Amino acid sequence: MSVIILGIESSCDDTSAAVISDGLLLSNVIASQKVHEEYGGVVPELASRAHQQNIVPVVDTAIRRAGIDKHDITAIAFTRGPGLLGSLLVGTSFAKGLAIGLGIPTVDVNHLHGHVLSHFIRQAKDDEVPEFPYLCLLISGGNSQLILVRGPRDMEVLGQTIDDAAGEAFDKCAKVMGLPYPGGPHIDRLAAEGDPMRFKFSRPRIPGLDYSFSGLKTSFLYTLRDNIKLDPDFVEKNRTDLAASLQHTIIAILLDKLDKAVKATGVKTIAIGGGVSANSGVRNAVADYCNKHGLKAFIPQRAFTTDNAAMVAIAGYFKYLDGEFCPLDATPYARVTI
Repeated sequence: MSVIILGIESSCDDTSAAVISDGLLLSNVIASQKVHEEYGGVVPELASRAHQQNIVPVVDTAIRRAGIDKHDITAIAFTRGPGLLGSLLVGTSFAKGLAIGLGIPTVDVNHLHGHVLSHFIRQAKDDEVPEFPYLCLLISGGNSQLILVRGPRDMEVLGQTIDDAAGEAFDKCAKVMGLPYPGGPHIDRLAAEGDPMRFKFSRPRIPGLDYSFSGLKTSFLYTLRDNIKLDPDFVEKNRTDLAASLQHTIIAILLDKLDKAVKATGVKTIAIGGGVSANSGVRNAVADYCNKHGLKAFIPQRAFTTDNAAMVAIAGYFKYLDGEFCPLDATPYARVTI
């Protein structure tokens, strides 16, 4: 009998539900929240309310698109953390209630594990998935980590940011340039038209495999401040070159540590995940690096880079196979690492 997992994701501002059957994706539905755009960032209370409005129709749509009945579901996987507590509470409570009604178990998923294991989402039976061990560069708005993945349940963080994450650097620098939220995609679009060598920004000198992006962000802000004093239209005139130089610097920081991790571990397979892995420059740079050094690269489809329930379902699938279920009194958590 097939193992059918319903995945539910509600960690931030996207409500998502997905269905997988023996690891094969049957549906993945995402409802994004536009209400936050005018505030320049996610407003937790508004996010929680939107999840309450979206979760029932999103789950219903995912089940219908999968072509199954709710009674066919084997277990429900849900994001327990990290994330916004109010948002997580909506998904956690709904998953528990539905599981009780159907008489099936729940599986709690670490949101970060979902990103790391997103490469195991198969849309066709012959889709290629990574072999263990592999290195995962997890890069998003809240996390920048280098993870050695020995198995679905065996992960070791080799390095992580000690301050801002790569996604924060993109979004915060975009904001001071007057770009809409979220700023990362706008930086990516503008960078394609600019000169990446036009401006020089500070790069961190952090030992080991840890990351830091706060110095880069400060250097970027000082560059704008000093030049705007001379020319109030500086940003408007140099927007594409600023974006290209910023993106180039962030990518260089990411790849420097990735290269050190490859040499330290000898791992031959590289994967990237998280929202920043949707960035065109990052995707191309990692692919080029792996091609140059004879490494296998796994670059996720953009649909699986942002917060989505397909990655929650696949992570939950592995936990289900190990028989690790979630008690009904489990509560969500805001912060956690791999």
